[in-house]
Amino acid sequence: MTNLTKNFTLKEFKCPVGGEPKGELLQNVQKLANNLQVLREAVGKPITIISGYRSPEYNQKIDGAKQSQHMFARAADIKIPGLTPVQVYEAVLKLIKEGKMEDGGLGLYETFVHYDVRGVKARWFGTGVTYP
Repeated sequence: MTNLTKNFTLKEFKCPVGGEPKGELLQNVQKLANNLQVLREAVGKPITIISGYRSPEYNQKIDGAKQSQHMFARAADIKIPGLTPVQVYEAVLKLIKEGKMEDGGLGLYETFVHYDVRGVKARWFGTGVTYP
C-alpha cells in the first residue's frame, strides 16, 4: 500500500476499471491528496473518497464530463461522516480563502462534494441542489 499522506493511500484513488494512476498522473494525485489532508486535519474526521482517478474508458462508461478532472487524477468526490455536503463545501471554501488549500474546482451535490486541483477557480451545484 503506497501512502500519499498521513491519512491517504494511492489505493483510495484507484479507478474501478483501469487501476491506480501511474506516471505523470502520480504528481496530480499527490497534490490532490496533500490538499485533502489539509481538509482532514481541519475537520478532524476521516474523508471517504467516492470517486478518485477515472480511466478515460471508465469515465465514458459512467457518462462523466468529457474533460473530467478525474481522468487527470486531479479530482475526488468526497464525503465526511457526520458532516453534510454543505458543511464539507463550506469547510473547503474556508480553507481556500485562508490559503491552506489550493483553489480549483468545487462542486456541491446532494450526497457528496467534488474537489479538484485544476489550477483555476470553478464552482457549480449539481442538479436540484441549492446553496443556502
